[in-house]
Amino acid sequence: MPSPKPSRILGIDPGLQVTGYAVLESSPDGPVVKDAGVIRTNSEDSSDFATRLKTLFDGVIEVLDEWTPGVMVVEQLYAHYEHPRTAILMAHARGAFFLAGAQRGISVLSYAATRVKKLITGSGRAGKEQMQHAIARQLGLTKLPEPHDVSDALAIALCHYFAGNHPLRGPRSATFTGINRAALLGSDPDEID
Repeated sequence: MPSPKPSRILGIDPGLQVTGYAVLESSPDGPVVKDAGVIRTNSEDSSDFATRLKTLFDGVIEVLDEWTPGVMVVEQLYAHYEHPRTAILMAHARGAFFLAGAQRGISVLSYAATRVKKLITGSGRAGKEQMQHAIARQLGLTKLPEPHDVSDALAIALCHYFAGNHPLRGPRSATFTGINRAALLGSDPDEID
């Protein structure tokens, strides 16, 4: 397997039916989109949850093997108290993505959706269309990124690009492999002994 390319970022917008992904690469002129798309689970697999997770896992492995990014960034879970089952199901999907990253030796970070929106648009409450326009402008795209799953994957990859730090010394708002680094490493998450 080829070595990871530190200049490449894989952004993942997790979903059980449709997962968006985007690969950005650093260049002297700024971030460049190398690939973007969706991984879909077969609607016939809806009754077999394990098969759906395997489809997501295999799809991410394929992207990781093709592009060998230096880091994978996955949107953090947002759980609304009225829909706890949705959060639990989404956690399974995120687990498949984290496992894929770990199996390929790639660091995995998470960012909260509000942090991504704030960094990309200046507002943590930005809507989908505002995000699409900001992403298109930042990446020099001729049209708005579609579908929203791809747009969200581009946004999270772009967020990490703007954070501009090594994955282990990322911003305080990121979590390393889904664990709050402050709780794991001590009171200052930017200090690693």
